[in-house]
Amino acid sequence: MPPIRKAIVLFSGGLDSTTALAIARSEGFEPLALIFRYGQRHAVEVEAAAALAGALGVEHRVQEIDLRSMGGSALTSDAIDVPRDRPEEEIGRGPIPPTYVPARNTIFLSFALGWAEVLGARDIFLGVNALDYSGYPDCRPEYIEAFERLASLACRAAVEGGARFKIHTPLIRFTKAEIIRRGVALGVDYSRTWSCYAPVFRTGRPPAACGRCDSCQLRRKGFREAGVPDPTAYA
Repeated sequence: MPPIRKAIVLFSGGLDSTTALAIARSEGFEPLALIFRYGQRHAVEVEAAAALAGALGVEHRVQEIDLRSMGGSALTSDAIDVPRDRPEEEIGRGPIPPTYVPARNTIFLSFALGWAEVLGARDIFLGVNALDYSGYPDCRPEYIEAFERLASLACRAAVEGGARFKIHTPLIRFTKAEIIRRGVALGVDYSRTWSCYAPVFRTGRPPAACGRCDSCQLRRKGFREAGVPDPTAYA
């Protein structure tokens, strides 16, 4: 029996990354969840991701970095509003929205690549999606292909050992509905995932998803089109 391969999973505890983790496990990998606390205004996702990884029995680490010091995004600057109530047909089309965080996936993938090299892992899973998404440039297939080429040029394991790193994006051509159906088939409990960019805090009760940001709207649309009950607590 071949040894189980380790795979780093960029893990936010959201719908997409949780499905990507389930897929990695279903393909025989031992997933290791890499969670980022990067100064995001929706830091509730960090606690949700860590709790979910623990419940799944997945080794995980929370990496602390400060993207708030740079700002430039509605997710890392209080001076920029998170868009709400945008028509569904506008999401993912037109200008890149202010929830784009400059170079975020490049930074995240660089950390994942470093951890993978240290552990001797050669596989990284990323739950990016280029169909039902917000239009971020670092979610496109050509970006992933470029980073994969970079990974095999930038590391000692590649230069001296001939290692080749693979960036897995199993959801990149899926709609949100297809992602949800795939996750349900793999036993994903979506009630424990968090997607909202603008959580609503309630006295004596857990935070609720706003139901109005792009991420909430895409999540709602996915459950509706998948014909699966949406377990999300919206404000």
